Amino acid sequence: MNKPIRKAVVIGSGIMGSGIAAHLANVGIPCLLLDVTPAQLAAEEAAKGLTLEHPTVRNRLAAAAIAKLKKTNPAPLYDEAFADRITPGNLDDHLALIGEVDWVIEVVVENLQVKRELLSRVERYWKSGTIVSSNTSGISIDAMSAHCGEAFRQHFMGTHFFNPPRYMKLLEIVPGRDTSPELVSRMKAFCEQTLGKGVVLAKDTPNFVANRIGTYGLLATLREMEAGGFTVEEIDAVTGPAIGRPKSATFRTLDLVGIDTFVHVADNVYDNVADEAERAAFSASLALKSLVEKGWLGEKSGQGFYRKSKGPSGKSEIASLDLTEMTYSPQRKVTSGSLEAAKLAKGAREKVKALLAGGDRYSELAWSLLKQVLVYSAEKVGEIADTIEEIDNAMKWGFNWELGPFETWDAIGLARSAERMEREGAAVPQWVKEWISQGNETFYRKENGSLFYVHAGKYKQAEERPEVVSLRSLKERGRTIRGNGGASLIDLGDGVACLEFHSPNNAIGGDILSMITQSVEEVRRNYEGLVIANQGRNFCVGANLMLLLIEAQDEEWDEVDGIIRLFQNAMFTVKRLEKPVVAAPHRMTLGGGVEACLPADQVIASAETYYGLVEAGVGLIPGGGGCKEFALRASQSAGLSEADLQPYLNRAFETIGMAKVSSSGHDAKRLGYLRETDRVLANQDHLIHEAKRAVLRMVEAGYEPIREERIRVAGAEGKAVLQLGALGMRESGYISDHDLKIARKLAHVLAGGDVPAGTLVTEQYLLDLEREAFLSLCGEPKTQQRMQYMLTKGKALRN
Repeated sequence: MNKPIRKAVVIGSGIMGSGIAAHLANVGIPCLLLDVTPAQLAAEEAAKGLTLEHPTVRNRLAAAAIAKLKKTNPAPLYDEAFADRITPGNLDDHLALIGEVDWVIEVVVENLQVKRELLSRVERYWKSGTIVSSNTSGISIDAMSAHCGEAFRQHFMGTHFFNPPRYMKLLEIVPGRDTSPELVSRMKAFCEQTLGKGVVLAKDTPNFVANRIGTYGLLATLREMEAGGFTVEEIDAVTGPAIGRPKSATFRTLDLVGIDTFVHVADNVYDNVADEAERAAFSASLALKSLVEKGWLGEKSGQGFYRKSKGPSGKSEIASLDLTEMTYSPQRKVTSGSLEAAKLAKGAREKVKALLAGGDRYSELAWSLLKQVLVYSAEKVGEIADTIEEIDNAMKWGFNWELGPFETWDAIGLARSAERMEREGAAVPQWVKEWISQGNETFYRKENGSLFYVHAGKYKQAEERPEVVSLRSLKERGRTIRGNGGASLIDLGDGVACLEFHSPNNAIGGDILSMITQSVEEVRRNYEGLVIANQGRNFCVGANLMLLLIEAQDEEWDEVDGIIRLFQNAMFTVKRLEKPVVAAPHRMTLGGGVEACLPADQVIASAETYYGLVEAGVGLIPGGGGCKEFALRASQSAGLSEADLQPYLNRAFETIGMAKVSSSGHDAKRLGYLRETDRVLANQDHLIHEAKRAVLRMVEAGYEPIREERIRVAGAEGKAVLQLGALGMRESGYISDHDLKIARKLAHVLAGGDVPAGTLVTEQYLLDLEREAFLSLCGEPKTQQRMQYMLTKGKALRN
């Protein structure tokens, strides 16, 4: 039972099977990917003279799936090189290798008989202690394994990954009747800590938790659409961000999932529940069945509820489906008072309240849909999962809802909405009515920073786990040391403080820079070390570009110079702090966000960190120490001897000049943004805890402050090499004249200016070069055009 998971076998090399294998490879678990043995030669195999007995032929399906992983977008792998951790094989030759691994994951077709037959084959080679799981999205775990031995059943469970496995947080663990509770607990911890998943423990019922609630809600939406005569666009306008759901809303989601897949999932509940009313709720509509018959399955077939095509001008145009006529027409914008009110409201709770209060037909539609989903979710507590927290988490992590059903019910007013539901004939579950009758106004409550939720008729405290730190809860407990509108310093305990950004988009402005300086002084006096982290959607999208553009357009050059000096000084202050500093970035970490991490002793990044010095995209170069740090790293890599600096500078010049952004935390290492001593974590929820531990480890080891060192620069010779490379790109048409101007400035800074090669310079010398180059580019009209374009369009202008 305590056997560690070091190797795995994944059976089934389709999209899900190969995706699961890729994610195991992502976290360092080598695996064998198996599929059936081909019965016929492919044309290219026959041309090569291969036979059906050749290993290349026999392993063809799995090998092709592994090769495809490197080309798939979004990328299933953190790094393409991780594909080497997956070995292709086939079920006839390699099934016996099950005896050498720690975890076997079945990911074959969703057919009970096929799965039963496969498990029989697996059991022949199974060794006690090996975990076996099925990635089924809804077939009964007990039905699948009923014919297997008791020892095997004790080690068997469902592990339902959501697609794509790398990116979707939810993983439903589904124990069978005989599954060892100890093994379930161990797998839950493993999947959270190593795979980075949010785990929900589901009951062995049709479609488990997220798909049960999600499918019910989607089918209810289709019924309301038909009854009210709503269009595809109207439904998506109401069921997207206006109620705290993804932009894909209802019909874009169905197109992404695949309409045939959705019908199959709905049919699984229809075929396996006894209650006739519930069966009727899961009956796929005639419209859905008609789409499947026509082969209009969504994105995979090129059309579904939406169809994308090239218009007369060559631009992509999106048409939506009229379900009554089964014809497509140009997509139309939907607006109303209630939708506009929801758009203006801040946060999902306020948005849904604003939408429901609008008093128009879209408000009524939203209410009707929410009413049905909330009542159904309440009916299923105890049947599909033990707690409301499990159900809410399943919907947030599996369907990307901002609020789970019970959080939504709290947001709109539990007692008031339940009374309206009953007045309109909805059957509110008895346990909900009893809970309200006791005077309770919410399903959840906060008390002294701790979360409680209703369970078995009383409030139960949610599990508090040390590896999951909530900055919001710490602030609610009065742990804010100091703060302003852009940032706060929070006491994490054990002598460690956390600097949290919380400006709009976490963009760095004067308030954050001021708080950085104050935080350094506070930590210097009263704390053991500092963590730089936050729990916003993104870590930091860079500096406040709007402020910079306004000052540049007004030609307030002293103000611009002051902003850059303030930024550089703040970062330099962090670097010179005599206490350990650990930065913990996640998701979008761009420009100044990267520069806020570069001075740290260590960076512990989320695996999903998209890290990049992107200033060239707005006509600038890094001005807050980014260029200086890359020049320093080049000097350190080459050493102060006569080793050639140029290869290291070339790499930095390309990375910064091309505004490269990593596709993962691991890719950030490849690009040189992260050092070998920096770490990457799969579970973003654990970042702050691990960063704090890293600080304490440095303290315990006897932390030695980073001492300022001289930087060996390439000088005029190295600068000429870099500029020559940029000129070649311009002459080849890869970059514009303005790109070349930016590249020349960047080369000047990275190479240390026009000094002789090998000159030793200070960090401040390079910061001065950086600031001068940044300031001169701010005065360029084309740079200001790029800045304006980014602010208005949200993308780079190549002028």
